[in-house]
Amino acid sequence: MQLILASASPRRKELMSLFGIPFVVRAADIDETMDPGKPPFDEVARVSRAKALAVAREEDDAVVAADTIVVCDGRVLGKPHSREEAIAMLSLLSGRDHQVMTGCTVLRGRQIETFTEVTDLHFRPLSQREIETYVASGEPMDKAGAYGIQGGAALFCERIAGDYYNVMGLPVCRLSQTLKRLLPEGMEDTL
Repeated sequence: MQLILASASPRRKELMSLFGIPFVVRAADIDETMDPGKPPFDEVARVSRAKALAVAREEDDAVVAADTIVVCDGRVLGKPHSREEAIAMLSLLSGRDHQVMTGCTVLRGRQIETFTEVTDLHFRPLSQREIETYVASGEPMDKAGAYGIQGGAALFCERIAGDYYNVMGLPVCRLSQTLKRLLPEGMEDTL
């Protein structure tokens, strides 16, 4: 049995290593487009499930897949495609509450569990100069909502309620409980 992380994200890889269980990385290649007519909470879960199902695996392998989005006033913010889009996202989040939602799926054999973890955050008001300097660092370009809480955006976050690691892209506390239920006997003892 192998534990497979269906993600190329270096942050998810780092967080998976916290479990102390050997795993391999096999990124899922799927269309991650979300239906804007459906609730983001449900769509992010659907995408994580599709990632888990798309990864090559043996019958007894366990797969962990995740997808993370930022939601502000019902608007879904994925990864920015340009400097201008990153600036617009951070301008929207400035001085506002928002949510980070990570859909997470664990698949093993015929068992599959999918959940969505939600973390609430509040950014202090940001100056245009702060936003432009942060975007110029390049850090926002591969992150949902155009920020990394573990990096420079730590300076922007006044409040956080929920799983901090969820904001980084993997809700490790809830994931550990799911893995305990689905991993073979003995393996879950490390969690």
